[in-house]
Amino acid sequence: MTEMTGGAAAVEALQAEGVGHVFGLIGSATMEMFDAMYGADGLNFVGVRDERTGTHMADGYARVSGGPGVVLAGQNGPGTTNLVTGLAQAKAAYSPVVAIAGHLASGHRYRDAFQEVDQEALFTPITKKTWTVPSTDRVGELMREAFRVAMTPRRGPVQINLPRDVLSGTADFEAPQSPAQYRPDTTPAASANSIEAAAKLIRSAHQPVIVAGGGIKNTAGHNAALELAEAIGCPIATSPGHGDAIPFGHRLNAGQMGPRGNPVASRLVKEADVIIALGTRLGFNSTFYSYDNINADAAIIQIEIEPTAIGRFFPVDVGIWADAPEAARQLTAALGTLEKQEVVEAWAATFEAERTAYLAQRDADAIETNPIQPSGLFKEFRKVLPPEAAITLDAGTMCLQVTDALNYHSPLSLFSPLDFGLVGFSFAAGLGIKCAQPERPVVSMMGDGGFGMTISELSTAVAYGLNTTTIVMNNKCWGAEKAYQRDFFGERYIGADIDSPPFDKVAELYGAAGFRADTLGEVGGAIEAALACGKPAVVEISVDPESLYSFRRDSFAHRTNASETSDTGETS
Repeated sequence: MTEMTGGAAAVEALQAEGVGHVFGLIGSATMEMFDAMYGADGLNFVGVRDERTGTHMADGYARVSGGPGVVLAGQNGPGTTNLVTGLAQAKAAYSPVVAIAGHLASGHRYRDAFQEVDQEALFTPITKKTWTVPSTDRVGELMREAFRVAMTPRRGPVQINLPRDVLSGTADFEAPQSPAQYRPDTTPAASANSIEAAAKLIRSAHQPVIVAGGGIKNTAGHNAALELAEAIGCPIATSPGHGDAIPFGHRLNAGQMGPRGNPVASRLVKEADVIIALGTRLGFNSTFYSYDNINADAAIIQIEIEPTAIGRFFPVDVGIWADAPEAARQLTAALGTLEKQEVVEAWAATFEAERTAYLAQRDADAIETNPIQPSGLFKEFRKVLPPEAAITLDAGTMCLQVTDALNYHSPLSLFSPLDFGLVGFSFAAGLGIKCAQPERPVVSMMGDGGFGMTISELSTAVAYGLNTTTIVMNNKCWGAEKAYQRDFFGERYIGADIDSPPFDKVAELYGAAGFRADTLGEVGGAIEAALACGKPAVVEISVDPESLYSFRRDSFAHRTNASETSDTGETS
């Protein structure tokens, strides 16, 4: 037993977990914890300018490392409320972020004290679980509980409140346990009966397709997925945001499917007679919950680590509660030396020809004129971005268009807001990824609006030598919303246009490197220079503000036949 403060016990718990980086913003409510981190072996504190962006850094760190990402909001009240957006984002991505927050002294609760807010009520809907530590002697116990819940499938964010008196108090603590002593290190396999039922369906399929999702990507289970695809002889589509679940260059890779996917992959899922949903919910971004995007007559085999996801949106023929890569290996073994039917081989051959033609046509159709058009810009990206790069994306029309326009050569190379659709995620997430993998090139793509939200973290990037390259695609507007106003609201623009300073010059003022491309011919050189400069870099690219695209046309279907009324009362 060792006597120590609650703050020291919290830091000891981080060390026991092997936490390498803590992202956060200092505050008076957690000074004992900050003091305990001073000189703590193996812990690197990354001080941020906003708790929200610190949470995105922890999110990116967690996703690429496969371990927990830790963010510390040093101040209760406003410091803690700033975590909300980041934790909601992490929950939508099933990212194991452990958020630690200061809290007012226990004796001041429920007295309308300075900076008081009900932090448990605030975070309960947007985390897997939230705790407030009631006494100093329980700090180690509940820190272990937080990491256990965050890392147990299905993973997700948690939040723990540490009152001032709990951190400053002292208690006797036992030596910390190792993670293996308090959380499982194995995942469930499928039952023999469910595997045989799935194998029977697959043997009878004429047009099978695998849809690989986060359950393959986040577990680095691409080899298991590819072995299954090769055993069946069928193509693999990936769910949106998980285009890196399998390597781009594999002949059976169809790319991302669904209403925001490419036409080849999307057609496969609309025409398949057997769909193997491998680690995917078949949720909103994949289907819009509509049989417009998935064959209503297909037999669905759904394999998910989260049992409540099975059959939730589409009825399944075989539902398998299991780790997706493990179940894929079991299926491959059960199929054995499957004699491929000619009809399946023809289905796959047709796909491969269409995929080759689509990729060639994508390059041929690129508009390589000025002002810069998105398709021409994306072609330049494909030429110049390093194949080993980690790519982070924001929400917004430009980043949504680029999602399936890049070639993700290795798993865990695409990081996006996914279903939360958050603007302001990409730059900060890239900094977290750079902390986890400092030797890897990290390229963060943003629009001008999203980068304006988070530009202050250039200070963090410079201070800690986080040399990411941020590409700001500047079309001088909130592009998605302006497209909707153009297409469905009679060009009645309000709030859609943005004025920004030159981001390349702002980057230089922060001590970073700034580059600019106003013509397509300047793009490649600017990105290459940014990647080689040895500093955090910003590349501002001027994109045609008239080149807008309405993604959610389904949301405004009610407007297509409606009469539009101008402010004079006339119809158009």
